[in-house]
Amino acid sequence: MEQGLAFLLPLFVGLLQQGRGGRLEVEPREPVVAVAVGESRQFTCRLACAGREAASVQWRGLDTSLGAVQSGAGSSVLSVHNASLSSAGIRVCVGSCGSSTFRHPVRLLVFAFPNQLTVSPVALVAGRDQELACTAHNITPASPDALSLSLLLGDQELEGVQDLGQEEDEEPQEGEDQLFQVTKRWLLPPLGATAPLTLHCQATMRLPGLELSHRKPIPVLHSLTSPETPVTTSLEATLEQNSLEATLEQNSTHSPGSPGPTAGNSSTRPCHPEIHQSPIPGGLELLCEAACGPGVAVHWTRAPGDLAAYKRREDGAQAWLSVLWAGCNPEGWFQCRLDPGGHTASLYLHPEICSPPTSAALWMGSLVLGLLLLAFLTRRLWKCRQPPGDHKAHQHL
Repeated sequence: MEQGLAFLLPLFVGLLQQGRGGRLEVEPREPVVAVAVGESRQFTCRLACAGREAASVQWRGLDTSLGAVQSGAGSSVLSVHNASLSSAGIRVCVGSCGSSTFRHPVRLLVFAFPNQLTVSPVALVAGRDQELACTAHNITPASPDALSLSLLLGDQELEGVQDLGQEEDEEPQEGEDQLFQVTKRWLLPPLGATAPLTLHCQATMRLPGLELSHRKPIPVLHSLTSPETPVTTSLEATLEQNSLEATLEQNSTHSPGSPGPTAGNSSTRPCHPEIHQSPIPGGLELLCEAACGPGVAVHWTRAPGDLAAYKRREDGAQAWLSVLWAGCNPEGWFQCRLDPGGHTASLYLHPEICSPPTSAALWMGSLVLGLLLLAFLTRRLWKCRQPPGDHKAHQHL
């Protein structure tokens, strides 16, 4: 949609300027200008009128977030400071010379593309089938035509991998800007003994007039126990390799009473969080945990109503959430997410039968009212069964 608009804007500008001499000068000249979140940009519009006519120039728009506009004789400068997503939109420079009017639209596209890439697992092991996930965080726009993730060997895409798809999820934000995390997954064939020491996940943002990219190294381990394990010249890759070796050693040792690793659940595969529930006084406690070794964390990202209304506690790979109720529990989805990796776990709670609270005073009041009603009905029944004479005598007395 945005790229289509980028192609239509030049035609739109041409129609507006056609037959008017095209005397409006706008800088920058591109019909679509991309600005990163938090950055500032100036747009200058100038107009020169023939003869002694005074030129009038002014930036206008349909929204209220035009920014700071300074206009003078024959020029107008629009300054956008600390751009946010709400700053995006079309700005129009309107100029006039006497009865002639000129217009020049410019589309401001605000994007977010920080160098925040995570991979799961943090390293690969040669000789195994492995699933790899790469996640770009706090991204916008997140559409596939703007953002792409690729797995590189050197400067070329790695061959022989199976693309498992790309998905996007909204990142939890405190402000009003809506940012996303984009995750792409691949199934890798066994890497041979001649595999390179490092692969890379690359995120590329392509916008009109702009192309940016970030890379995340992924070490390839050729041996899990040999002291001759190759090391890379990248300090970051070396640290990640040591972290993975510690994780693999921890997962491979277990006490006699605990189950060992099972087939198909290799420690090199991305792990997934799980949600457990247990009753507590006055409600229910949910526990989200991920047995992935060190360096991971789980966070609650969704709950019925407002997530801030729940009592939460997070500690690395474990996160607790308390669901309190009076008679019944809320209905809806609870969700937690694993970082890095972006895997999520969800739980849907169905409401229990809600019963109003009863107290001893309420029960006693109901009992007294029932006894009074029973006495009244007994007296009425006794009067109705009295013979007529006895009833008149009773009235006489």
